[in-house]
Amino acid sequence: MRKIKHGKLAAGCADSCCLKLEGLSVRLEGDSILEDVSFHLHCGEIAALIGPNGAGKSTLFRSILGQMDYKGKITFSPAGGPAIRLADGEITGGTRPLVGYVPQAPSFDRGDPVSVLDFFTAATARWPVWLPVPTKYRDRAAACLARVHGEDLLDRPMGGLSGGQLQRVLLALALEPVPHILILDEPLSGVDIEGEHQLLDMLDELRTQYDLSIFLSTHDFATLGQFADKVILLNRRVLKSGPPGEVLSSPEFYETFHLRMGKGGAE
Repeated sequence: MRKIKHGKLAAGCADSCCLKLEGLSVRLEGDSILEDVSFHLHCGEIAALIGPNGAGKSTLFRSILGQMDYKGKITFSPAGGPAIRLADGEITGGTRPLVGYVPQAPSFDRGDPVSVLDFFTAATARWPVWLPVPTKYRDRAAACLARVHGEDLLDRPMGGLSGGQLQRVLLALALEPVPHILILDEPLSGVDIEGEHQLLDMLDELRTQYDLSIFLSTHDFATLGQFADKVILLNRRVLKSGPPGEVLSSPEFYETFHLRMGKGGAE
């Protein structure tokens, strides 16, 4: 992993993008979903969010994306610009940062004739899928797929893609345009071992090439030490945050999952 960059400002990272949450809380219909969540996603850092089902991971993502009301403060520090604060959803100091989002992979019928080109063009250009795709949209889709080394997928049917190939397509879509921060919801789910390694290598390549801060959720604890700079253990509130080895060997992790993680995985 490359060195995380820090600027001279006391507020945090000044050389590139970073994200800071302070006291973020969410209530839905009177129920507490998130309580006093605070952490700092540094510039160029890959952070993994782990927690049991119902821990509030999706709610946390939706809060950052601006899709949910919350209490607390989210601060985004863009490269070379003033900090942007989103306190209780109100924006001060600039405009909302561009956040790329890769949802959990949808399912497609294997007989569905919609191609990757059709899917990508409908999402980015709102072009009807039943009409021939103009050359300019085809070239645009090919260039976007090239960012994730997926040019060969352009004319493949969406229903015929493997889990890893589908993640490449969704990732290419999230990178158009290139965001400040990239969020991925369970990107390793349904991906085989080879595709998993390729995807993790690609994320490391993307964060280096575009200086992205990457925040993803996963249940694959065994791979955390291979790609994550930081792991955040969440169960409505942050139970533990730190390097992968520190979090996986912590009492908080064991109490949450009843697993003891050794150097090579679960014991």
